[in-house]
Amino acid sequence: MKSVRVGLMGLGTVGGGTATVLLRNAEDISRRVGRSIEVVRAAAREISEQTIFSADSNVKLSDDAWDVVNDENVDVVVELIGGYSPARELVLKAIENGKHVVTANKALIAMHGDEIFAAANAKGVSVCYEAAVAGGIPIIKAMREGLTANKIEWLAGIINGTGNFILTEMRDKGRDFADVLAEAQALGYAEADPTFDVEGIDAAHKLTILASIAFSIPLQFDKTFTEGISKITTEDVTYAEELGYRIKHLGVARRTDKGIEMRVHPTLIPEKRLIANVDGVMNAVLVQGDAVGPTLYYGAGAGAEPTASAVVADIIDVARTFESATDNKVTSLGYQTGQEAHIDVLSSDDFVTANYLRLSVDDRPGVLADVANIFAEQGISIEAVIQKEPEHEGDKVSLILLTQKVQEKKMNAALAKVESTNISDSVTRIRVEQLD
Repeated sequence: MKSVRVGLMGLGTVGGGTATVLLRNAEDISRRVGRSIEVVRAAAREISEQTIFSADSNVKLSDDAWDVVNDENVDVVVELIGGYSPARELVLKAIENGKHVVTANKALIAMHGDEIFAAANAKGVSVCYEAAVAGGIPIIKAMREGLTANKIEWLAGIINGTGNFILTEMRDKGRDFADVLAEAQALGYAEADPTFDVEGIDAAHKLTILASIAFSIPLQFDKTFTEGISKITTEDVTYAEELGYRIKHLGVARRTDKGIEMRVHPTLIPEKRLIANVDGVMNAVLVQGDAVGPTLYYGAGAGAEPTASAVVADIIDVARTFESATDNKVTSLGYQTGQEAHIDVLSSDDFVTANYLRLSVDDRPGVLADVANIFAEQGISIEAVIQKEPEHEGDKVSLILLTQKVQEKKMNAALAKVESTNISDSVTRIRVEQLD
């Protein structure tokens, strides 16, 4: 049977891992597919530095990715360049040329997925992207196929390993954010410009994709509320522990009576929850279905071979469908063309969550009553309070509050009044999720 011919765009960490896995496990892969899968073309910026393919291999190497998408001998183009452009143009050209596409590019799918999937559907080719979310964890396949009988009620995920590493180190070793970030960069967990990781953009890309699959809605990255972890302090980590919680950078997508919530932000989670105990660079996604109940998916969210595991699995899926009719294939986002659900995505004002609040207040009688009165005006109930003693007379003290669930708009109004009346110059707010 004719082999499946693969063209790789990018031979960096993930591209190198993909080539390694394909070569090392070629025999097992061939048995599972019923035909061999071979790399016939590859492109990288620095071809002279690549050491994956030997000089006597049959792989044609180039420093121009367009050579891969325009090669008539390539059946499946694997895009591992990353970013928005030229990845978008290359993928669309590959589709135009009748080639299947596999990508690990979450930014590309979150921003341009609807356009790319429509082009692929019109051309009768597949676009697979398992590695775009949570690295080696097969969460896309689980939600799009394994849980397809369910009405997904909500999902919550630790889907950025860099942020999780930073928060774990802050909790376990009492280190501050800047110190741990510098180590994450030295270890290669964070980029020189860590904005996408620590400000939540990377996680928002991934959550956008998961929410689209979960609720059969179009990809809507621009409507995903995004907040990073750069303002989290060791104080917050310590106070959360005292209250029985751990702080995680969480992506949450929830179906409500009013619409869909899509939000990424630091979150207090009860320490007894399994997902609260996911540490270091590991990822986890918790999905609540109406029939199956809660299911948890845990594993490596990044790295050469964990991510390559998902990329190669996508290549295998494509290879298995070579002889299948297009109508029989699992669609890119799990719902049929024209069958998307018409559900509004809520603005942040309409979110309903409990809240952790840290205020810096004067050490005087009545300050808690002043705060409580402002909250009462907005119908906000306080569930727990911690008030610290000042180290020196005249110092400000930390007042920590846990509220019950409240609409975000009301919480914002209350906090604005607290700050405007000089009770506290600023308020640290972290949302709370029970995940029960």
